[in-house]
Amino acid sequence: MSKNKDVEKISVGGQALIEGIMMQGPKGAAMSVRLPDGGIDTEKLEVKHLRDKFKPAGWPIIRGVVNMIESLLFGYKCMEKSALKAGIDDDTDPENMSKLDKWLSDHFGPKMMAVITGVAMVLGVLLAFLLFTYLPTIIVDVVDKYLFKNVLANFHPLFEGLMRMVIFVIYIWLVAKMPDIKRVFMYHGAEHKSIFCYEAGLPLTVENVRKQKRFHPRCGTSFIFVILIISILISSILVVAFPGIDSNRLVWMAVKLLILPLTVGIGYEFIKYAGKHDNILVRVLSAPGLWMQRITTQEPTDDIIEVGIESIKAVLFDECCEDENSVNPEEEN
Repeated sequence: MSKNKDVEKISVGGQALIEGIMMQGPKGAAMSVRLPDGGIDTEKLEVKHLRDKFKPAGWPIIRGVVNMIESLLFGYKCMEKSALKAGIDDDTDPENMSKLDKWLSDHFGPKMMAVITGVAMVLGVLLAFLLFTYLPTIIVDVVDKYLFKNVLANFHPLFEGLMRMVIFVIYIWLVAKMPDIKRVFMYHGAEHKSIFCYEAGLPLTVENVRKQKRFHPRCGTSFIFVILIISILISSILVVAFPGIDSNRLVWMAVKLLILPLTVGIGYEFIKYAGKHDNILVRVLSAPGLWMQRITTQEPTDDIIEVGIESIKAVLFDECCEDENSVNPEEEN
């Protein structure tokens, strides 16, 4: 079957989970998870969008921020659910619980997981701020002061942004060394390959999916790099427009947090544009993210590809068990 040029009219996206994949498409959202007994469990998911109730949430720029928040919350819930289905949390049995887990269970009861989740989210946000906002600023200041004698002061946003990228790459590279995360990255690869197979207008079979590339321009990894690049541009414009705004580092970090929604909104619009166009601007801004996907995606095994196929079938058809050989983007449009 030849490649369908109009397939971009139907957008399919997803997220790698613990032993599974979540997909969103024309038939809603669904997640497929490889169960401990070897079977694949596919579940349709209900997705609620703020734009359906509040029209401005769907406006350009604003929709990028809203979509990111919704995706983070929904993705986290899917990740938790996939871990339960895959049997990752089987050690919650009283006989297998550690002393700390038993203490938490005795003192908090059913609320234990909510408390742990809340603490984890706070610590995660704090860690992200320290690593990607505070640390790059401090490193550039120290290097500039002791090595370049304040020569970099006028280009602080540029070098700060580059340092943030370096820290991000190192962080992801280290995380990718963890066996469990590496397997998630294999599911990430299967997600991309399954989407590419559908977009190419090919039947969703293991053989066809295996042949596809695993680097996709609409990936969240590319989105992050686009945000980093855009943040450099916006920060540089602010420094030129308001000289001295970056002289007080606490004020400067507060400014960067305030402009983050604008940065995310512009980045989202670019990713949508990149998914439908192929030109020099798209290729240049997408290049760092596509390169980074060499780390955040790994070649999946056939059993992982099977999960990807089941998840994408579930969001293309009313019945997820339809024959995958009938998948044709032209028929969907």
